[in-house]
Amino acid sequence: MRNYDLYPETKIKKYSGSWRGYQAIIDILLKKIKAMDKEKITLAIECYPGIDNEEILHGLVEKLNPDKVIFADDAAFNGDRITDMVKRNLTDDRVFGVMSHFLMEEFFPEDAVLKEEDYAEGLTVVYGTGATIISDPDLLIYADLARWEIQQRYRKGMSNWKINNPDEDILKKYKRGYFFEWRIADRQKYRIFSGIDFLLDTNVKDDPKMITGEDYRYGLEQVVKKPFRVVPYFDSSVWGGQWMKEKFGLNPDVINYGWAFDGVPEENSLYLRYGDVRVEVPSMNLVNQYPDELLGPKVRSRFGRVFPIRFDYLDTMDGGNLSLQVHPLTEYIQDRFGMHYTQDESYYILDVKEDASVYLGVKNGTKLDELMEDLEKAQQGDYRFPDEKYINVFGAKKHDHFLIPAGTVHCGGTNTVMLEISASAYIFTFKLWDWERTGLDGRPRPVHLQHGRESIQTKYDTDWVEKNLINRFETLHEDDDKKIERTGLHELEFVETRRYWFEDKIIIETMESVNMLNLVEGEEAVVECPDGSFEPFTVHYGETFIVPEQIKKYSIQPINNPEGKKHAVIQAFIKNL
Repeated sequence: MRNYDLYPETKIKKYSGSWRGYQAIIDILLKKIKAMDKEKITLAIECYPGIDNEEILHGLVEKLNPDKVIFADDAAFNGDRITDMVKRNLTDDRVFGVMSHFLMEEFFPEDAVLKEEDYAEGLTVVYGTGATIISDPDLLIYADLARWEIQQRYRKGMSNWKINNPDEDILKKYKRGYFFEWRIADRQKYRIFSGIDFLLDTNVKDDPKMITGEDYRYGLEQVVKKPFRVVPYFDSSVWGGQWMKEKFGLNPDVINYGWAFDGVPEENSLYLRYGDVRVEVPSMNLVNQYPDELLGPKVRSRFGRVFPIRFDYLDTMDGGNLSLQVHPLTEYIQDRFGMHYTQDESYYILDVKEDASVYLGVKNGTKLDELMEDLEKAQQGDYRFPDEKYINVFGAKKHDHFLIPAGTVHCGGTNTVMLEISASAYIFTFKLWDWERTGLDGRPRPVHLQHGRESIQTKYDTDWVEKNLINRFETLHEDDDKKIERTGLHELEFVETRRYWFEDKIIIETMESVNMLNLVEGEEAVVECPDGSFEPFTVHYGETFIVPEQIKKYSIQPINNPEGKKHAVIQAFIKNL
């Protein structure tokens, strides 16, 4: 059961070179600079927000012995002005903002662009966020960083870009990154992608890795030609459980693991191995650069360069209930937050104890005003919200599937392991009640009752939920060794899920959409292409994997299954194209 791969990687077989450590990187850059044979050379190091610029300066820039050094961040507007510019995007809320549509150059004055006389005779190095805004380099290094690592650095006291806020509320730091900084940085990264001469992985302190831009682009191209996994990461929660520790071989000393982010390209990374060097890059880089090959032209035309499906784990085994919550309707998330679509989702039950449950929908006859009045009293303190009066509770069994269209009040109960399958607008969860708990930081967790009032659908009551949202299995095909079922999601949702039970090889089509799958039953299986266009790809129990749309058709077959044990995968794709 502990075959779960915590460090999935793609081996890139053809490459010109890979370097690890500052000295090796300095040596190859000096060689490259010398071969250019020019009197004046500009080297730019464009840094993703969150990069340790001091490390870049002392570990790399100064060791190149440049004739002039320019820190791009100094050329940008000051933090107060930037904060004022993006005030509408950041809002006054601890958690929610509005998606920024700024471009990076808007945060630099027009005269920040370097003139010919600003460059030195010899080597000029321009580094920092916006280096490619103010300079026209002869040689370009892109220093990249994973979002999970950025979040870890926030927790350790790192400030946001251009402001000094080391001790600020972590949720506000994360909000500023998510709604503003990462958006402008991703747009700039996309614009300069084809001109990157070297890709620098800065995820591990004082342990950089570097590959050429050509090898980097080729590596992403190879990933999108076959099934792959993103790099999972795990986090504790106030309701977190103990199941993943055992099943996935996680650190037993951590208090709990409530979350497993395994299938969230917006947040996860990719490991690309070039010989002895493993490079980590954000998986969104793949989505941005190869959307047609990965998503499929029809999905790309509908969503743009966005990965629209999300898988993650919620583990409450020997833990507590999730927060009682609701997701916004489409028009609400569009009007208030600038998102194109909302978070419709579902809970697929991986494992349970006898008392496992899911809270889903309101009880028949519930009045919104009465519900909100009690929620508001509970928020003020010294009053326990009477959930049993308003909210349905359903027992949960292994392999049940609970569908949760936006507007449905819901909550995972204790002693349940859920594979959450959802649309990827994942940050907009309106908490209604949190069982009188504080966060792991000791602060009350944010509750959003006004947003909730605008989103809760009381028509999603007991009768409607039982008819429409619980185990809506439809058998599409069945014979002696396989069974194919449509399991959801609800007809209002654009994600469709299917479950495949099989004892031997089964053929699956991508349905003109990127596929995200998880092996929900069985120890191990192999994914293959009927025409042999990619090498066999092995998956283990509980692992989420992605099949690019351009593959069109693939097979899955159990490995070492002499007793003919039933295996199962659940597949998600975009329907109604």
